[in-house]
Amino acid sequence: MPTTKSILNFVVPGLCAGLAGAVTAQDAGHYSYNNFGVPGLIDTPTAESADDAELATSFSYSPAFTRATMTFQITPRLSGSFRYGRISRNNITTGAPTFDRSFDLRYRLLDEGRYRPAVSIGLQDFIGTGLYAAEYVTATKHLTPRLTVTGGIGWGRLASRGGFSNPLGGIDKRFNTRPGGFTGRGGQAEFGKWFRGDAALFGGVSFRATDRLTLKAEYSSDAYTFESAAGRDLINPRTPINVGLNYSIGRSSTLQLAYLQGDTISAGLTFAINPRNGAVYGGGGSAPIPVKVRDRKSAVALGWTQNDSVKTALRQGLATALAADGIQVEAAQLEGRQATVYIRNEKYIARAEAIGRTARIMSQAAPASIETFRIVPMVSGMPASAVVINRSDLEQLEHDPDAAWRMFARAGVVDQVAKPAPGDVVDAQYPRFIWSLGPYMKASYFDPDSPVRADLGARLKAQYHIRPGFILSGEVDHRLVGNRQTSNRFTPSVLPRVRSDGNLYAKQATALNHLTAASYFRPGKNLYGRVTAGYLERMYAGVSGELLWKPVDSRFALGAEVNYVQQRSFNDMFGLQNYKIATGHVSAYYNFGNGFHGQIDAGRYLAGDYGATFSLDREFANGWKIGGYATFTDVSFNDFGEGSFDKGIRFEVPLDHFLGRPTGKTYKSTLQPIAGNGGARLNVDGRIYDKIRSYHEPDLKKSWGRFWR
Repeated sequence: MPTTKSILNFVVPGLCAGLAGAVTAQDAGHYSYNNFGVPGLIDTPTAESADDAELATSFSYSPAFTRATMTFQITPRLSGSFRYGRISRNNITTGAPTFDRSFDLRYRLLDEGRYRPAVSIGLQDFIGTGLYAAEYVTATKHLTPRLTVTGGIGWGRLASRGGFSNPLGGIDKRFNTRPGGFTGRGGQAEFGKWFRGDAALFGGVSFRATDRLTLKAEYSSDAYTFESAAGRDLINPRTPINVGLNYSIGRSSTLQLAYLQGDTISAGLTFAINPRNGAVYGGGGSAPIPVKVRDRKSAVALGWTQNDSVKTALRQGLATALAADGIQVEAAQLEGRQATVYIRNEKYIARAEAIGRTARIMSQAAPASIETFRIVPMVSGMPASAVVINRSDLEQLEHDPDAAWRMFARAGVVDQVAKPAPGDVVDAQYPRFIWSLGPYMKASYFDPDSPVRADLGARLKAQYHIRPGFILSGEVDHRLVGNRQTSNRFTPSVLPRVRSDGNLYAKQATALNHLTAASYFRPGKNLYGRVTAGYLERMYAGVSGELLWKPVDSRFALGAEVNYVQQRSFNDMFGLQNYKIATGHVSAYYNFGNGFHGQIDAGRYLAGDYGATFSLDREFANGWKIGGYATFTDVSFNDFGEGSFDKGIRFEVPLDHFLGRPTGKTYKSTLQPIAGNGGARLNVDGRIYDKIRSYHEPDLKKSWGRFWR
């Protein structure tokens, strides 16, 4: 086995050689992902970071393990990973595999320079049972555009081979020992283990043989202790040297093959996507119509204002023109110098694009005397805001090199409380019936008996808009094929079983997801309200009320929600059980800028526990959202059960990204390691904040670059 000296002889010269080179990270080849789903060599990490905002999903397999990892580059320096791993036959008594959920964080401390390597520090499996737990500091230098060397020091799993006394022990003797096991029921940050116990060195090289093929070799300080304990026939570590290759098989897909520990083969596949970039190149939908420049001589003519039939014709003509562009006009108020148009946008996720297209069409249809365009987006029958644009600015700036931001500086975003007058409403807007029939997929994860279960079926949705702000809606699923109903897992709980019986609801082939009546209204300036009653979600029926305070020019908002609900029956579409509960939360929302959005919800949850949920999301102008949340209540970690507290990762993916044209549709998903009873909140459709904020100044600014699209 190599000694510490031999390891240093392997790693250090390569790093030092970089001092004579002139290659920086910007000149060098691309990074790749390792068997743990993070930028690295084969099993060990490098100091490289993925492109900002890249989301990569990696699958790796060998006879000893299976791992699925999702890694997101949260900022240019900080990345986070969620991993679900399986170790074959790790349970010595039963021979059953062991499944494990884990989270990683990594931060790049130093950028690579002309003579300096990039340096990163990482926590692997820092929340979990510690099966993969390790900490590391690693350095990477590109010696040429094709040749890269890496060296690092690791603790925990990355010190299970070739370990030596912890150099941090010179600072504090507590670093010399590393506690075993894990705290409570798992899922907690194990601060007391970080960078403690023996340390070990690792390192390696990668060589880009072609634009598609990268060859790798590494010295690994990971001895595969847990995996080899499951049986030497699965993996029998013989050497610390791993060799492998990565092969790019597409724009965003990479195949990995490796020979591990001198004993076994591993294979992997990584798919990467960046929410900042379009997936369909050259897409974009129909081109907008040009701005019509007025004849200044006719701009003073106001005779049309006295003719109601002319106003009606103008109103209907404007509605017809905007409908052809996917924007519905609910009402139009036409005055001598100002036109106010109430629109309903269900097509453009970039709200500024809908505003810009509306303004262009107004320039074509509105009489020349009208100078001010006031565009009011309507959301669930409520005015969300008003965007005020001077027509002369529109005419002047259309072909300006900096047209978008000069227009944003001149436009105004103001509050709009009043709904349109009855005489200004476009014909046939209410009542309005909308329905759809399409496929659905529901998935559940992390059951040891079957880690992934899924149902496929048909979903019928309908909405009946009786009048502005009053909506009847329902949704029914019918399973055609799937296996979610086969789960019989029962998790004991000292709390009311408010979520842990979710598998019992999945047993019915036909399910009423919700059937509600909802009223949306504006009680005053900067205020928005909602009341919803009926079968609110799959597990609960009752009534929910919400009040939101959100100034149109503010990054900050406050809301309050109160609910009184009763648990629904498992096998009766309309039946109810005996469990009743009043819940409620006060919520604070803040837009930090640069795409980051935070939220805190504090109050009472479905099991009667009190606490708060902390959420952070990174959002993109094209509609992508990636984030996470954690909930802490007065339920102890032990009483919560496995996982210790509620947490999860959530995604919202715009279909526009893949279709290359605007649809207004998104797909939402949440990865929740444990669906426990503590910290469980009611899932009410149509909460106000996310409905209206995209039409407020901070969010409009984010998408204003598409105003002229």
